[in-house]
Amino acid sequence: MKLSDFDYDLPLERIAQRPLAERDASRLLVLERARASWEDRQFRELPALLRGDELVVVNNARVLPARLMGRRVGVGAEPLGRHSRVRREFLTSSIEVLLTRQISPDVWEGLVRPGRKMRTGERVIFAEGELEAEVMGRGDYGLRRLRFCCRGDVVQAIERIGHVPLPPYIHRPDEPADRERYQTIFARQDGAVAAPTAGLHFTLAILERLRARGIAICEITLLVGLGTFQPIRCENVENHRVHGEAYEIPEAAAVKLEDARRSGRPILAVGTTVVRALEDAAQKAAATGKDIRFEPSAGVAEIFIYPGHRFLVVDQMLTNFHLPNSSLLVMVAAFAGREFILRAYQHAIEQRYRFYSYGDCMLIR
Repeated sequence: MKLSDFDYDLPLERIAQRPLAERDASRLLVLERARASWEDRQFRELPALLRGDELVVVNNARVLPARLMGRRVGVGAEPLGRHSRVRREFLTSSIEVLLTRQISPDVWEGLVRPGRKMRTGERVIFAEGELEAEVMGRGDYGLRRLRFCCRGDVVQAIERIGHVPLPPYIHRPDEPADRERYQTIFARQDGAVAAPTAGLHFTLAILERLRARGIAICEITLLVGLGTFQPIRCENVENHRVHGEAYEIPEAAAVKLEDARRSGRPILAVGTTVVRALEDAAQKAAATGKDIRFEPSAGVAEIFIYPGHRFLVVDQMLTNFHLPNSSLLVMVAAFAGREFILRAYQHAIEQRYRFYSYGDCMLIR
């Protein structure tokens, strides 16, 4: 398959720049795969639209304010250290760091812009020296490995001075409100650098209505990172390789997943991150030659789902609309069929749906 097979034209005004005033006020495009049909609904109708015996699986990853604005440190500055002070006359050009994965308590991988200026050994300070970092080396995908230091806890310092890592198609600086609205109500496990956006539509009232219908809910964790938003750069989609993302299926979720699977109840994945974690775990279990069985586990999702993939776990998917030529659109096309999805996207454009992270969503079943 060619990357161009997953292209479509989207008017810029259809890209949501801010969230709606109420989380559950978004629109919902319901896709029926068996009939290749769709219906325009509202997200608030979700509990009534479901059968009533589904298991809804959500991602409880919490987004770190992972975008850091700093300045390079000139060669005449004092060495980095917990008690060092960098003299302002040695500060040079501005540097932006987007953290993508934590390696150890004080070491992170990140994308640096402009990257050509930041070589191994280069140093950068943030917030007048409250946080400092040194480039330790280069990694795949243009990543840098950075060692941070500060007078206290590194993650707490990042929480204080970092910016919400809004996607580049949101053409505005992050605002204080984004610290709450770019998190789902499930957000508990620290370490994600992008939101599992399909979960942004949920409210406590929606959860109560789901449970009132007998619909079960469980939480897993996939720390959204480079693997989710990394662009496809090869012409043949099958040659794309996805950066790994850590995930965990805790015991409570494993019990519910196994019960749903054995009893034939539909498993509804909220977002592509949940799909990736569940299908990765199932594929690895299948590779052992044993029956697929959900057990408490932790792993790294390196699976790339494209048309031809046989879904082992996920029966239904709730997902936002995705960028052209992206691995996420490819995954959704694998689930529902490329031509069907592209026709549904065209309908959504014509009906003025709001696209991407702060936009509307679709239920595919």
